[in-house]
Amino acid sequence: MTSTTSPNSSIKSQNLSRRKALIGLGTALTGAAAIATPAISQGIPQTIRMATSWPPNLGGLADSAARVAKGISQGSDGRLNVEIHTAGKLVPPLGVHDAAGSGEIEMYHSAEYYFQGKHRGLNFFSTVPLGLTSVEQIAWLRYGGGQELWDELNAGFGVKAMATGGTGVQMGGWFNKEITSIDDFKGLTMRMPGLGAQVIERLGANAVSLPGGGIVDALFDGSIDATEWVGPYNDLQFGFQKLLKTYIYPGFHEPATTASVGFNLDFWNSLTESDQLLISGVVDAELTYHTADYYGNNGLALVQLLAESGTKPTKLPDEVWNELARVSFEVTASVAEDDDMGRRIVESYDAYRALVGNAGPMSQAEYLAKRGAKDLFSEV
Repeated sequence: MTSTTSPNSSIKSQNLSRRKALIGLGTALTGAAAIATPAISQGIPQTIRMATSWPPNLGGLADSAARVAKGISQGSDGRLNVEIHTAGKLVPPLGVHDAAGSGEIEMYHSAEYYFQGKHRGLNFFSTVPLGLTSVEQIAWLRYGGGQELWDELNAGFGVKAMATGGTGVQMGGWFNKEITSIDDFKGLTMRMPGLGAQVIERLGANAVSLPGGGIVDALFDGSIDATEWVGPYNDLQFGFQKLLKTYIYPGFHEPATTASVGFNLDFWNSLTESDQLLISGVVDAELTYHTADYYGNNGLALVQLLAESGTKPTKLPDEVWNELARVSFEVTASVAEDDDMGRRIVESYDAYRALVGNAGPMSQAEYLAKRGAKDLFSEV
């Protein structure tokens, strides 16, 4: 490239001109928003509006959003200033995907299964009933072709998304009555998102997809009879043990529950490669923080629930679990019938589950048994 500056121009001026030209070319090629790249390239702070699906001060999920925002802001020396808007402050908590795709916001922190109304394949990038565990989910995204399918699907909505961590296998939820047979789901109104909602609907329940901030009010006013949320860590924070006494395990519906950050695709493409790498690095670090946060604090909170709150978890009878599993496999498989995208996602996911689903879990189960792990619930 030949410089257009005069011989008397400084080297600094020459470098700036070259950089502007290169960035201008990149913007033209990607079709990115015209105002974003020049501002960033000149060192002018760029505000990134992050809307979340989480109420403020919620341990785990809200903390994760805060860490991501801080990491991007500090890592860029303030050039990329992430501004957090908690659930409902800027856009509806379950409307963040739409808002990012339209450019109303630049970024969200949420979970993809909330957006299954746009395409049921999005569930697989968060969690599906009887699906992969958190560690397996991350492995599929990284090494099984999952991220590429996710990018392809979300590109149609103007979004680029990445995983920020998993919450582990969830409990079965809190109920106003014991679940002793599969018929107990008939007429039950339960807060449950994703494909799990479609499973219990096939069994006669009414599923309601509520954001976290609306669950307690719904229990108080009686509009729901049962709820699931992430697990003991957040259950204790919400105080579900004060409202419902029947705590069911194990959960069939959410074995991984991977949270995600998403960006407006034009905004993402407008970023320099170095800033994309910076953000990807922050998100990679959050995979560790977020997952460790839930694995550690779920255990501590469960001990507290058992010891201090009089909570007595109830194990699902085998016949109930088996029917939930049967319907779960039917529901997840049905996504392949929606369209070609759904078929390819299901085929990739199922192939990876078959690949990793035997040796790893069996080895881990045997190891934990030999290590001396015991069933805390059997003692309550």
